Amino acid sequence: MILELNEVSLKRSGKWILQDINWSIEPGEHWVLYGLNGAGKTALLNLLNAYYFPTTGRMRVLGREFGKDSFAEHLRTRIGFVSSSLQQKFYPGDNAFEVVLSGSFASIGLYETPTDEMRQKAISLLKEMGCLDYANQTFRTLSQGERQRVLIARALMADPRLLILDEPTSGLDFIARERLLEVIETLADKQTGPAIIYVTHRSEEVLPVFYKTLLLKNGRVFSSGYTTDLFKEEVLSHFFGIPVHVHWHEDRPVLSKRKNLTSQH
Repeated sequence: MILELNEVSLKRSGKWILQDINWSIEPGEHWVLYGLNGAGKTALLNLLNAYYFPTTGRMRVLGREFGKDSFAEHLRTRIGFVSSSLQQKFYPGDNAFEVVLSGSFASIGLYETPTDEMRQKAISLLKEMGCLDYANQTFRTLSQGERQRVLIARALMADPRLLILDEPTSGLDFIARERLLEVIETLADKQTGPAIIYVTHRSEEVLPVFYKTLLLKNGRVFSSGYTTDLFKEEVLSHFFGIPVHVHWHEDRPVLSKRKNLTSQH
């Protein structure tokens, strides 16, 4: 199993942030973690990355059980994590190539000398992500979309078994978003690639490759299962608490609020 959470709850500062989370991911599965702002998505990601430990419940990630193994640093090298919050942590002088190379050591910045094999792998990943042309540009001068591609390449340097993409299209315009989604879809289609968790609150980003979804609401699992079963009007209307219309376009769900029907005069 990639991960297995059984009745996991998390309390922070005397408040329950997550309660009774049950979730399992098998190798090769790609999931969407879907919820509104404040649903508990960030807290759940911090659990998966071993920044938090569950207050109650049993949790295993990549074969390591929380509370029994001392593994936090090792685990983070086996999980690729891409978040917009990472963008501000790199040094102004680091170029895209150096940022990708740092993924070999799970470090911010290069403090060790990369091997020739690492350099070749970084070049290959930059090419695969469509960002080889700006490998020598400083990371800070890249566009938001270019930075995200570089960060995905960095996350793949350590051959992670699990790749977490946390709101990767945040701040992107339509064209940049669709180009990034194309890259992600290609990556998800690779049989030898990692299991992927795509975190979002935008339904139109739910690609067909993410055929399973976990709906998170108020720190609890509202429902989980096949994406096509959950992105239905009756399910999402209950989830959001308002009447929702679901329109599928290019195998991706697009949501809109249904108008209340009132009597005509």
